[in-house]
Amino acid sequence: MEALLASTFTVAIAEIGDKTQLLALILAARFKNKTAIILGIFLSTLANHFAAAWLGQWAIGYISPEIGRYLVAGSFFAIALWVLVPDKVDEEESRFYSMGPFLATFILFFIAEMGDKTQIATVVLSAKYDALAMVVMGTTLGMLIANVPVVIAGHFSAEKLPMHWIHRGCAVLFALLGVVTLMF
Repeated sequence: MEALLASTFTVAIAEIGDKTQLLALILAARFKNKTAIILGIFLSTLANHFAAAWLGQWAIGYISPEIGRYLVAGSFFAIALWVLVPDKVDEEESRFYSMGPFLATFILFFIAEMGDKTQIATVVLSAKYDALAMVVMGTTLGMLIANVPVVIAGHFSAEKLPMHWIHRGCAVLFALLGVVTLMF
């Protein structure tokens, strides 16, 4: 349960102001079928984060638990610094838009998540907790918590939020995860 809650909370906070949240806003403005967009986000995130979580569990199996603990803690500290740099997303026309709201969302979200801080966080969370399913469910739920309101509201703009405080709070969260990982 700890893996589920930590993964959900971590990704939901990290996703605020992230490029995939901005992408959700663009897709919601472009397409009327919000259900197709939400389903595309869900399935894309599920596939992407399953692969990331599997990689985290596979990689941690090849190193000693002590070294693994330091690598996971160091990764949390690195992500804490990374979230201080705000993301941007290109608003140019995408060739995927012609595929409709579901496929466009699925493909664009999958691509946007590659190497993104929430995908890296999923790798790290999976390495920390030996609970692949709980981490994947948690990170996917965190993505939905952050993105579904943006899709539904459509006109909502992440720029109305005090982004510098959100990024700082998220950085503190990841730093705390790093400290807790070192302590336990």
